[in-house]
Amino acid sequence: MSEGRRPAAGQPEQAELVAADLEGTLSRAETWRALARRLRAAGLERRYRLFVLRRLPAVVGVRLGLIARQQFRDRWLSDFAGLLRGTSVAGFERLAEAIVAEDLWPARNLAAVGELEAHIAADRRVVLCSGTYQPVLEAFARRLGAADAMGTPLEASDGMLTGRLAQPPNTGPRKAARLRAALDGRRLRAAYGDSLADAEMLESAAEPVAVLPEPDLRRLAAARGWRTLEAG
Repeated sequence: MSEGRRPAAGQPEQAELVAADLEGTLSRAETWRALARRLRAAGLERRYRLFVLRRLPAVVGVRLGLIARQQFRDRWLSDFAGLLRGTSVAGFERLAEAIVAEDLWPARNLAAVGELEAHIAADRRVVLCSGTYQPVLEAFARRLGAADAMGTPLEASDGMLTGRLAQPPNTGPRKAARLRAALDGRRLRAAYGDSLADAEMLESAAEPVAVLPEPDLRRLAAARGWRTLEAG
């Protein structure tokens, strides 16, 4: 499947850039939870429950501090793709649109989304850069009017999802590296994120904004004088 970066019409290529994470930053909803509800509704309850049960020891490890939270999240994102094996690319793209319309967009952070809409109105190019599966990120970007979407691509063969990722999760240093490549030497006008995994992206911006930050990022933002944006 495509890595994305589909420009929105009418936005100049050399405009100032603004980057934002999606889940936890622009929306309180989570893609995997929305997918899980739909899998259970489609009669795959047993398969989903087995998936969760096999990962309970890792959940405990995270809570005890034995496993890094971001490492766990990345592995979950990768493994969860296995539940999508055999889904058609076209079918998943339709599902992605439904998840944005019914889950992510209704749970959007109005304050953060409002700031991005203001950036777009000022002819800045907004780039969504997230670990979210690429088709879901693209659907949210279209709804928002963002210029680009850099998410986690799903592997496909003959028009069907294989159950694997086409690339490692687009999180942490990988997210920051892809964003730097897109910047092509330019500096970010602003960046928005909610977790410590977004720190490297935030550091590259003239105006870093911690949105509803998790405790670790909240402490970092306070230490560095970054702006914090709460729910609105």
